[in-house]
Amino acid sequence: MNRLPRPSTVDRRVALVTGAIALVSLVAVALVAHAAPESDVVTPVPSTTSWVLGGLVLTVQAVALLWRRAAPEAVLLATSAGLLLAAVVGLGDATGLAQLAVLVAAFTLGLAQPLSRAWPTYLAAAVLLAVGGTISTRAGGDSYASAVGIGIAQAVGTLALPVVVAMVVAARREVRQAREGREAALLRERDALVQAAIARERTAMARELHDIAAHHLSGIAVMTAAIGTQIDSDPAAAKASVAQVRRQTTSVLRDLRSLVGLLREGDAGPGEVRPESLAGISALVDDAVSAGRDVGLTVLTGERPLGHGVGPLAQLAAYRMAQESLANAARHAPGSRVEVTVDDRDAAAVVVTVANDRSPVASVDAGGGGFGLVGMRERAELTGARVDAGPTDDGGWRVVLRVPRDHDADADTDFHPREDA
Repeated sequence: MNRLPRPSTVDRRVALVTGAIALVSLVAVALVAHAAPESDVVTPVPSTTSWVLGGLVLTVQAVALLWRRAAPEAVLLATSAGLLLAAVVGLGDATGLAQLAVLVAAFTLGLAQPLSRAWPTYLAAAVLLAVGGTISTRAGGDSYASAVGIGIAQAVGTLALPVVVAMVVAARREVRQAREGREAALLRERDALVQAAIARERTAMARELHDIAAHHLSGIAVMTAAIGTQIDSDPAAAKASVAQVRRQTTSVLRDLRSLVGLLREGDAGPGEVRPESLAGISALVDDAVSAGRDVGLTVLTGERPLGHGVGPLAQLAAYRMAQESLANAARHAPGSRVEVTVDDRDAAAVVVTVANDRSPVASVDAGGGGFGLVGMRERAELTGARVDAGPTDDGGWRVVLRVPRDHDADADTDFHPREDA
Protein backbone atom coordinates (compact mmCIF):
# COMPACT_ATOMS: atom_id res chain seq x y z
CA MET A 1 0.00 0.00 0.00
CA ASN A 2 1.41 3.36 -1.04
CA ARG A 3 1.69 5.94 1.71
CA LEU A 4 0.71 9.52 1.03
CA PRO A 5 3.70 11.85 0.76
CA ARG A 6 4.45 14.31 3.49
CA PRO A 7 2.64 17.61 2.84
CA SER A 8 4.79 20.53 1.81
CA THR A 9 4.98 23.78 3.74
CA VAL A 10 2.77 25.54 1.18
CA ASP A 11 0.10 22.84 1.40
CA ARG A 12 0.09 23.02 5.20
CA ARG A 13 -0.35 26.78 5.08
CA VAL A 14 -3.18 26.58 2.54
CA ALA A 15 -4.99 23.94 4.62
CA LEU A 16 -4.52 25.94 7.83
CA VAL A 17 -5.74 29.23 6.36
CA THR A 18 -8.72 27.61 4.61
CA GLY A 19 -9.78 25.69 7.74
CA ALA A 20 -9.30 28.74 9.96
CA ILE A 21 -11.43 30.99 7.74
CA ALA A 22 -14.20 28.38 7.48
CA LEU A 23 -14.29 27.61 11.22
CA VAL A 24 -14.10 31.26 12.32
CA SER A 25 -16.92 32.10 9.90
CA LEU A 26 -18.96 29.16 11.24
CA VAL A 27 -18.51 30.30 14.84
CA ALA A 28 -19.45 33.89 13.91
CA VAL A 29 -22.59 32.75 12.08
CA ALA A 30 -23.54 30.50 15.01
CA LEU A 31 -23.15 33.31 17.54
CA VAL A 32 -25.22 35.73 15.45
CA ALA A 33 -27.91 33.11 14.80
CA HIS A 34 -28.32 32.31 18.51
CA ALA A 35 -28.10 35.93 19.64
CA ALA A 36 -30.61 37.22 17.07
CA PRO A 37 -32.74 34.39 15.61
CA GLU A 38 -35.03 36.91 13.91
CA SER A 39 -32.15 38.18 11.72
CA ASP A 40 -32.50 35.14 9.41
CA VAL A 41 -28.72 34.80 9.05
CA VAL A 42 -29.27 31.03 8.81
CA THR A 43 -32.58 29.47 7.93
CA PRO A 44 -33.46 27.29 9.72
CA VAL A 45 -31.19 27.85 12.70
CA PRO A 46 -29.11 24.67 13.19
CA SER A 47 -29.03 22.88 16.49
CA THR A 48 -25.94 22.73 18.68
CA THR A 49 -25.26 19.22 17.42
CA SER A 50 -25.45 20.44 13.80
CA TRP A 51 -23.01 23.26 14.55
CA VAL A 52 -20.53 20.82 16.10
CA LEU A 53 -20.86 18.26 13.34
CA GLY A 54 -20.53 21.03 10.74
CA GLY A 55 -17.33 22.20 12.42
CA LEU A 56 -15.96 18.65 12.23
CA VAL A 57 -16.81 18.47 8.51
CA LEU A 58 -15.03 21.76 7.82
CA THR A 59 -12.00 20.51 9.76
CA VAL A 60 -11.89 17.25 7.75
CA GLN A 61 -12.07 19.28 4.52
CA ALA A 62 -9.09 21.40 5.62
CA VAL A 63 -7.10 18.28 6.53
CA ALA A 64 -7.84 16.80 3.10
CA LEU A 65 -6.29 19.88 1.49
CA LEU A 66 -2.92 18.82 2.89
CA TRP A 67 -2.67 16.37 -0.03
CA ARG A 68 -4.35 18.55 -2.66
CA ARG A 69 -1.33 18.39 -5.02
CA ALA A 70 -0.42 14.77 -4.28
CA ALA A 71 -3.95 13.50 -5.05
CA PRO A 72 -5.96 16.39 -6.55
CA GLU A 73 -8.84 14.26 -7.86
CA ALA A 74 -9.40 12.46 -4.56
CA VAL A 75 -9.19 15.73 -2.59
CA LEU A 76 -11.82 17.40 -4.82
CA LEU A 77 -14.21 14.48 -4.36
CA ALA A 78 -13.54 14.45 -0.60
CA THR A 79 -14.23 18.17 -0.15
CA SER A 80 -17.35 17.94 -2.36
CA ALA A 81 -18.59 15.04 -0.23
CA GLY A 82 -17.86 17.24 2.80
CA LEU A 83 -20.29 19.87 1.52
CA LEU A 84 -22.92 17.17 1.10
CA LEU A 85 -22.32 15.99 4.69
CA ALA A 86 -22.59 19.56 5.95
CA ALA A 87 -26.03 19.79 4.35
CA VAL A 88 -27.05 16.40 5.75
CA VAL A 89 -26.09 17.28 9.36
CA GLY A 90 -28.37 20.29 9.11
CA LEU A 91 -26.20 23.37 8.64
CA GLY A 92 -28.80 24.88 6.33
CA ASP A 93 -27.65 28.09 4.70
CA ALA A 94 -24.32 27.75 6.54
CA THR A 95 -23.54 24.80 4.27
CA GLY A 96 -22.05 27.38 1.87
CA LEU A 97 -19.03 27.69 4.19
CA ALA A 98 -17.95 24.23 2.96
CA GLN A 99 -17.59 25.65 -0.57
CA LEU A 100 -14.29 27.35 0.37
CA ALA A 101 -12.35 24.06 0.50
CA VAL A 102 -14.05 22.93 -2.72
CA LEU A 103 -12.90 26.08 -4.50
CA VAL A 104 -9.26 25.44 -3.46
CA ALA A 105 -9.43 21.76 -4.49
CA ALA A 106 -11.03 22.55 -7.88
CA PHE A 107 -8.37 25.18 -8.61
CA THR A 108 -5.58 22.75 -7.72
CA LEU A 109 -6.98 20.04 -10.00
CA GLY A 110 -7.31 22.58 -12.82
CA LEU A 111 -3.59 23.34 -12.54
CA ALA A 112 -2.59 19.69 -12.28
CA GLN A 113 -4.61 18.24 -15.16
CA PRO A 114 -6.26 19.53 -18.34
CA LEU A 115 -10.05 19.66 -18.44
CA SER A 116 -10.15 16.99 -21.14
CA ARG A 117 -8.67 14.53 -18.67
CA ALA A 118 -10.23 15.67 -15.39
CA TRP A 119 -13.82 16.19 -16.55
CA PRO A 120 -15.13 12.89 -15.03
CA THR A 121 -13.90 14.03 -11.61
CA TYR A 122 -15.52 17.44 -12.07
CA LEU A 123 -18.77 15.78 -13.09
CA ALA A 124 -18.79 13.55 -9.98
CA ALA A 125 -17.97 16.55 -7.79
CA ALA A 126 -20.77 18.54 -9.44
CA VAL A 127 -23.28 15.79 -8.58
CA LEU A 128 -22.20 15.79 -4.92
CA LEU A 129 -22.37 19.59 -4.77
CA ALA A 130 -25.77 19.70 -6.49
CA VAL A 131 -27.21 17.17 -4.06
CA GLY A 132 -25.81 19.05 -1.08
CA GLY A 133 -27.10 22.36 -2.42
CA THR A 134 -30.55 20.85 -3.00
CA ILE A 135 -30.72 19.50 0.57
CA SER A 136 -29.71 22.80 2.17
CA THR A 137 -32.14 24.77 -0.02
CA ARG A 138 -35.03 22.39 0.74
CA ALA A 139 -34.30 22.86 4.44
CA GLY A 140 -34.99 26.54 3.97
CA GLY A 141 -38.53 25.83 2.75
CA ASP A 142 -38.09 26.13 -1.02
CA SER A 143 -39.96 23.81 -3.36
CA TYR A 144 -38.25 20.67 -4.65
CA ALA A 145 -37.97 21.96 -8.22
CA SER A 146 -36.56 25.29 -7.06
CA ALA A 147 -34.14 23.56 -4.70
CA VAL A 148 -32.85 21.30 -7.47
CA GLY A 149 -32.31 24.27 -9.79
CA ILE A 150 -30.52 26.27 -7.12
CA GLY A 151 -28.40 23.25 -6.18
CA ILE A 152 -27.29 22.68 -9.79
CA ALA A 153 -26.53 26.39 -10.27
CA GLN A 154 -24.47 26.47 -7.09
CA ALA A 155 -22.55 23.35 -8.15
CA VAL A 156 -21.76 24.74 -11.57
CA GLY A 157 -20.73 28.11 -10.15
CA THR A 158 -18.59 26.57 -7.44
CA LEU A 159 -16.60 24.52 -9.97
CA ALA A 160 -16.61 26.80 -13.02
CA LEU A 161 -14.94 29.80 -11.40
CA PRO A 162 -11.80 28.06 -10.06
CA VAL A 163 -11.50 25.93 -13.22
CA VAL A 164 -11.49 29.01 -15.49
CA VAL A 165 -8.95 30.76 -13.26
CA ALA A 166 -6.78 27.62 -13.22
CA MET A 167 -6.90 27.35 -17.02
CA VAL A 168 -5.73 30.96 -17.37
CA VAL A 169 -2.93 30.44 -14.86
CA ALA A 170 -1.88 27.16 -16.52
CA ALA A 171 -1.84 28.79 -19.95
CA ARG A 172 0.37 31.60 -18.74
CA ARG A 173 2.65 29.09 -17.04
CA GLU A 174 2.97 27.10 -20.26
CA VAL A 175 3.80 30.28 -22.18
CA ARG A 176 6.47 31.14 -19.62
CA GLN A 177 7.91 27.62 -19.78
CA ALA A 178 7.91 27.74 -23.58
CA ARG A 179 9.73 31.08 -23.49
CA GLU A 180 12.28 29.73 -21.03
CA GLY A 181 12.71 26.62 -23.18
CA ARG A 182 13.25 28.76 -26.26
CA GLU A 183 15.80 30.89 -24.43
CA ALA A 184 17.58 27.74 -23.24
CA ALA A 185 17.58 26.38 -26.80
CA LEU A 186 19.04 29.67 -28.07
CA LEU A 187 21.75 29.50 -25.42
CA ARG A 188 22.56 25.94 -26.42
CA GLU A 189 22.63 26.94 -30.08
CA ARG A 190 24.93 29.86 -29.29
CA ASP A 191 27.23 27.59 -27.31
CA ALA A 192 27.26 25.12 -30.23
CA LEU A 193 28.14 27.92 -32.65
CA VAL A 194 30.92 29.09 -30.34
CA GLN A 195 32.30 25.55 -30.12
CA ALA A 196 32.10 25.20 -33.91
CA ALA A 197 33.92 28.51 -34.34
CA ILE A 198 36.59 27.38 -31.90
CA ALA A 199 36.97 24.11 -33.79
CA ARG A 200 37.34 26.01 -37.07
CA GLU A 201 39.94 28.29 -35.54
CA ARG A 202 41.86 25.31 -34.21
CA THR A 203 41.77 23.69 -37.64
CA ALA A 204 43.00 26.90 -39.26
CA MET A 205 45.82 27.23 -36.73
CA ALA A 206 46.81 23.58 -37.26
CA ARG A 207 46.85 24.17 -41.01
CA GLU A 208 49.00 27.29 -40.62
CA LEU A 209 51.44 25.49 -38.35
CA HIS A 210 51.60 22.57 -40.76
CA ASP A 211 52.35 24.87 -43.69
CA ILE A 212 55.07 26.72 -41.82
CA ALA A 213 56.73 23.62 -40.39
CA ALA A 214 56.47 21.54 -43.57
CA HIS A 215 58.03 24.25 -45.73
CA HIS A 216 60.97 25.19 -43.54
CA LEU A 217 61.72 21.91 -41.79
CA SER A 218 61.77 19.97 -45.05
CA GLY A 219 64.44 22.36 -46.32
CA ILE A 220 66.38 22.03 -43.07
CA ALA A 221 66.21 18.23 -43.35
CA VAL A 222 67.64 18.31 -46.89
CA MET A 223 70.45 20.71 -45.96
CA THR A 224 71.44 18.85 -42.80
CA ALA A 225 71.63 15.63 -44.83
CA ALA A 226 74.05 17.36 -47.19
CA ILE A 227 76.13 18.82 -44.35
CA GLY A 228 76.93 15.31 -43.15
CA THR A 229 78.75 14.53 -46.42
CA GLN A 230 80.24 18.00 -46.92
CA ILE A 231 81.75 18.53 -43.50
CA ASP A 232 84.89 16.47 -44.41
CA SER A 233 85.05 16.77 -48.20
CA ASP A 234 83.98 20.41 -48.60
CA PRO A 235 84.14 22.39 -45.33
CA ALA A 236 83.37 25.67 -47.09
CA ALA A 237 80.17 24.27 -48.56
CA ALA A 238 79.29 22.78 -45.17
CA LYS A 239 79.66 26.21 -43.55
CA ALA A 240 77.41 27.71 -46.24
CA SER A 241 74.82 24.99 -45.59
CA VAL A 242 74.97 25.70 -41.87
CA ALA A 243 74.30 29.35 -42.63
CA GLN A 244 71.33 28.29 -44.74
CA VAL A 245 70.03 26.15 -41.86
CA ARG A 246 70.34 29.14 -39.59
CA ARG A 247 68.40 31.30 -42.06
CA GLN A 248 65.71 28.62 -42.34
CA THR A 249 65.32 28.34 -38.57
CA THR A 250 65.12 32.12 -38.37
CA SER A 251 62.40 32.01 -41.00
CA VAL A 252 60.52 29.42 -38.92
CA LEU A 253 60.62 31.71 -35.91
CA ARG A 254 59.60 34.70 -38.03
CA ASP A 255 56.62 32.88 -39.56
CA LEU A 256 55.54 31.55 -36.19
CA ARG A 257 55.73 35.09 -34.86
CA SER A 258 53.61 36.16 -37.81
CA LEU A 259 51.00 33.54 -36.93
CA VAL A 260 50.94 34.66 -33.32
CA GLY A 261 50.66 38.23 -34.54
CA LEU A 262 47.48 37.31 -36.39
CA LEU A 263 46.06 35.90 -33.15
CA ARG A 264 47.26 38.82 -31.02
CA GLU A 265 46.65 42.08 -32.80
CA GLY A 266 49.25 44.78 -32.36
CA ASP A 267 52.13 42.46 -31.41
CA ALA A 268 53.85 42.60 -34.80
CA GLY A 269 55.39 45.86 -35.83
CA PRO A 270 55.92 47.17 -39.36
CA GLY A 271 58.37 45.15 -41.41
CA GLU A 272 58.35 42.13 -39.07
CA VAL A 273 55.98 39.97 -41.17
CA ARG A 274 56.75 38.61 -44.63
CA PRO A 275 53.98 39.47 -47.16
CA GLU A 276 51.98 36.25 -47.46
CA SER A 277 50.57 37.14 -50.86
CA LEU A 278 51.18 36.59 -54.56
CA ALA A 279 54.09 39.01 -54.34
CA GLY A 280 55.59 36.99 -51.48
CA ILE A 281 55.89 33.85 -53.63
CA SER A 282 59.16 35.19 -55.06
CA ALA A 283 60.64 35.16 -51.53
CA LEU A 284 59.68 31.49 -51.20
CA VAL A 285 61.50 30.70 -54.44
CA ASP A 286 64.54 32.71 -53.29
CA ASP A 287 64.67 30.70 -50.06
CA ALA A 288 64.51 27.44 -52.00
CA VAL A 289 67.27 28.57 -54.38
CA SER A 290 69.41 29.70 -51.45
CA ALA A 291 68.99 26.21 -49.99
CA GLY A 292 70.58 24.78 -53.14
CA ARG A 293 67.42 23.60 -54.83
CA ASP A 294 66.70 23.93 -58.53
CA VAL A 295 63.61 26.15 -58.49
CA GLY A 296 62.49 28.64 -61.12
CA LEU A 297 59.87 31.35 -61.06
CA THR A 298 57.88 32.79 -63.93
CA VAL A 299 55.50 35.70 -63.38
CA LEU A 300 53.19 36.52 -66.28
CA THR A 301 51.64 39.91 -65.66
CA GLY A 302 48.95 41.77 -67.54
CA GLU A 303 47.96 45.41 -67.61
CA ARG A 304 46.85 45.42 -63.97
CA PRO A 305 49.04 45.30 -60.87
CA LEU A 306 49.87 41.79 -59.65
CA GLY A 307 46.91 40.30 -57.82
CA HIS A 308 44.44 43.03 -58.81
CA GLY A 309 40.94 42.04 -57.65
CA VAL A 310 42.18 39.16 -55.47
CA GLY A 311 41.49 39.66 -51.78
CA PRO A 312 43.94 39.08 -48.90
CA LEU A 313 42.49 35.69 -47.96
CA ALA A 314 42.71 34.43 -51.53
CA GLN A 315 46.27 35.71 -51.86
CA LEU A 316 47.16 33.97 -48.60
CA ALA A 317 45.71 30.74 -50.03
CA ALA A 318 47.90 31.11 -53.14
CA TYR A 319 50.98 31.82 -51.02
CA ARG A 320 50.36 28.79 -48.80
CA MET A 321 49.71 26.59 -51.83
CA ALA A 322 53.09 27.54 -53.31
CA GLN A 323 54.80 27.09 -49.95
CA GLU A 324 53.30 23.65 -49.37
CA SER A 325 53.99 22.52 -52.96
CA LEU A 326 57.67 23.51 -52.69
CA ALA A 327 57.93 21.66 -49.36
CA ASN A 328 56.28 18.57 -50.87
CA ALA A 329 58.63 18.64 -53.85
CA ALA A 330 61.68 18.80 -51.56
CA ARG A 331 60.35 15.97 -49.43
CA HIS A 332 58.97 13.60 -52.07
CA ALA A 333 61.09 14.50 -55.14
CA PRO A 334 64.54 15.64 -53.91
CA GLY A 335 66.83 16.92 -56.60
CA SER A 336 64.09 17.48 -59.14
CA ARG A 337 63.57 20.70 -61.07
CA VAL A 338 60.64 22.75 -59.75
CA GLU A 339 58.95 25.46 -61.78
CA VAL A 340 56.62 28.00 -60.18
CA THR A 341 54.37 30.00 -62.49
CA VAL A 342 52.14 32.91 -61.52
CA ASP A 343 49.87 33.73 -64.47
CA ASP A 344 48.13 37.05 -63.88
CA ARG A 345 47.09 37.73 -67.48
CA ASP A 346 43.57 36.33 -67.36
CA ALA A 347 40.96 38.97 -66.50
CA ALA A 348 38.83 36.37 -64.72
CA ALA A 349 41.36 34.63 -62.46
CA VAL A 350 44.95 34.28 -61.33
CA VAL A 351 46.51 30.85 -61.92
CA VAL A 352 49.39 29.64 -59.75
CA THR A 353 51.16 26.45 -60.87
CA VAL A 354 53.89 24.51 -59.09
CA ALA A 355 55.29 21.59 -61.10
CA ASN A 356 58.27 19.37 -60.40
CA ASP A 357 60.01 16.81 -62.59
CA ARG A 358 60.61 13.19 -61.73
CA SER A 359 63.07 12.85 -58.86
CA PRO A 360 66.50 11.52 -59.87
CA VAL A 361 67.06 10.07 -56.38
CA ALA A 362 65.03 8.23 -53.78
CA SER A 363 62.61 10.29 -51.74
CA VAL A 364 63.73 11.42 -48.30
CA ASP A 365 60.18 10.86 -47.09
CA ALA A 366 58.42 8.15 -49.07
CA GLY A 367 55.39 8.21 -46.81
CA GLY A 368 52.17 9.83 -47.91
CA GLY A 369 48.77 10.68 -46.55
CA GLY A 370 49.71 14.14 -45.20
CA PHE A 371 47.35 17.04 -44.77
CA GLY A 372 49.04 19.45 -47.20
CA LEU A 373 46.70 18.86 -50.13
CA VAL A 374 43.71 18.78 -47.80
CA GLY A 375 44.71 22.18 -46.42
CA MET A 376 45.13 23.59 -49.95
CA ARG A 377 41.63 22.49 -50.90
CA GLU A 378 40.12 23.84 -47.70
CA ARG A 379 41.71 27.24 -48.31
CA ALA A 380 40.57 27.18 -51.93
CA GLU A 381 36.98 26.43 -50.92
CA LEU A 382 36.98 29.35 -48.50
CA THR A 383 37.91 31.77 -51.30
CA GLY A 384 35.96 30.21 -54.17
CA ALA A 385 39.16 28.97 -55.80
CA ARG A 386 39.88 25.52 -57.24
CA VAL A 387 42.87 23.23 -56.74
CA ASP A 388 43.86 20.53 -59.21
CA ALA A 389 46.73 18.22 -58.32
CA GLY A 390 48.10 15.08 -59.90
CA PRO A 391 51.00 13.38 -61.62
CA THR A 392 52.43 14.56 -64.92
CA ASP A 393 53.23 12.46 -67.98
CA ASP A 394 56.97 12.45 -67.22
CA GLY A 395 56.49 11.13 -63.69
CA GLY A 396 56.51 14.46 -61.90
CA TRP A 397 53.78 16.24 -60.01
CA ARG A 398 51.76 19.38 -60.69
CA VAL A 399 49.53 21.51 -58.48
CA VAL A 400 47.37 24.20 -60.09
CA LEU A 401 45.41 26.80 -58.14
CA ARG A 402 42.90 28.99 -59.98
CA VAL A 403 41.85 32.02 -57.91
CA PRO A 404 38.91 34.02 -59.30
CA ARG A 405 38.99 37.80 -59.21
CA ASP A 406 36.37 39.89 -57.48
CA HIS A 407 35.25 42.24 -60.27
CA ASP A 408 32.92 44.12 -57.92
CA ALA A 409 35.73 45.10 -55.60
CA ASP A 410 36.64 48.77 -55.58
CA ALA A 411 40.12 49.57 -56.77
CA ASP A 412 40.93 51.17 -53.45
CA THR A 413 40.33 47.90 -51.64
CA ASP A 414 42.88 45.90 -53.65
CA PHE A 415 45.46 44.11 -51.54
CA HIS A 416 48.88 45.74 -51.54
CA PRO A 417 51.39 43.55 -49.70
CA ARG A 418 53.76 45.16 -47.25
CA GLU A 419 57.40 44.91 -48.18
CA ASP A 420 60.00 43.64 -45.78
CA ALA A 421 61.89 46.31 -43.90
